Amino acid sequence: MEVTRQVQICEDNLNEFEEKLRNTNAELPMMEATLQNISARLKAFGYLHTSGLYSALHLQQLNQELEEIHQSVNETHMQNPNKETHNLLSELNKAKNDVQRMYKDDFFNLETMKKRLRDLNNRAQSCKTMPNDFRSTCHQRIMTRISSPSMTKLNSISKSYISGAWGRDALLSSKERYWEHCLVSGHKHGNTIRMYNSREDFMANRNYKDEQIASSYSDKNAIQGSGTILYDNTVFYQCYSTAEICSFNITTKATKRMKLDGAGIDKFPFCYYSCRDWTDIDLEADQDAVWVIYATEENHGNIVVSRLDPLELNITHTWKTHLFKRSVTSTFMVCGVLYATRYVNTYQEEVFYAFDTTTGQEINSLSLPFEKVSPGIANLNYNPVDGKLYLYNDAYLLSYDTFF
Repeated sequence: MEVTRQVQICEDNLNEFEEKLRNTNAELPMMEATLQNISARLKAFGYLHTSGLYSALHLQQLNQELEEIHQSVNETHMQNPNKETHNLLSELNKAKNDVQRMYKDDFFNLETMKKRLRDLNNRAQSCKTMPNDFRSTCHQRIMTRISSPSMTKLNSISKSYISGAWGRDALLSSKERYWEHCLVSGHKHGNTIRMYNSREDFMANRNYKDEQIASSYSDKNAIQGSGTILYDNTVFYQCYSTAEICSFNITTKATKRMKLDGAGIDKFPFCYYSCRDWTDIDLEADQDAVWVIYATEENHGNIVVSRLDPLELNITHTWKTHLFKRSVTSTFMVCGVLYATRYVNTYQEEVFYAFDTTTGQEINSLSLPFEKVSPGIANLNYNPVDGKLYLYNDAYLLSYDTFF
């Protein structure tokens, strides 16, 4: 009897175990689905954790950095109060309040806050490192902001022409004349410049005149590269297949040439994100002069700035900078100050550097972002008549207001 009872108990236990096993097997798919769902939901938080974007310790470090920047800006404001330092102090106070709110709510993602802190720090360093004598030949402060595009349109010839330049005659006393130049031979050469007598005509692509600078794309006086500028009804540009500068007077049809010692042919183009071929020589103009920006082996590939006499077409002064030209996407001149830009992303560029030819001072901590509609920059020039920047952005033409 005892043996029979033990056998029955074993059978009952076995049946119970088998029932639990069947139930477990039935629940496994549901448990697996739940686990996958939890894992997927935690994945984003895992990224934040491993990247240091969700951590109380990192939040404390961020708060400490904010305090240091605030102290630095406050000291600068006490020594040299201006609108920029006042705005920075207000924005830093707001950022500190946002960090305190993160502490209170115990919910934060530092990625956005870190970018915000980086931008504030760049602006703080710009204020801190800017010398008091950095006032340019116009006795004005350095550029502080660039507006959103005030005008955007395709060039008037073809969307396939991604290299060129455009703008307005840069001579202060000149009439309202707009110009447009597209490189139509492999994005390298051109021999005409399109002229408009008003902004309205330019916007409507009407009443223009195509001025022939050379008889063909391969003529010795043809244009090479996108570093072209119009000053006093004269086109200044790099001559075809040489390290020389040409000037073409639209009224007299006369062409002058001069050799630019040390400048190469496609040796030192503008690059940074990707190189823009045939941009060794960049002609710019401000209210004082015509300028040529280039690089030489003697200066280790760093940018050289020379001032030109526009009538005689000779160099009157030269300055050497410490800025490597291939780390730059474009340059322009304002009141004797060289500004340089770099790539940020597909739709944003940034002015990050300035060199004052009056004092020899260099600043590489500027942070003046501006919008674009395509990755590549072919030409960027400043016009002293209206204070605008003119950008040839692949096939698009954009203009911006500037603030000092």
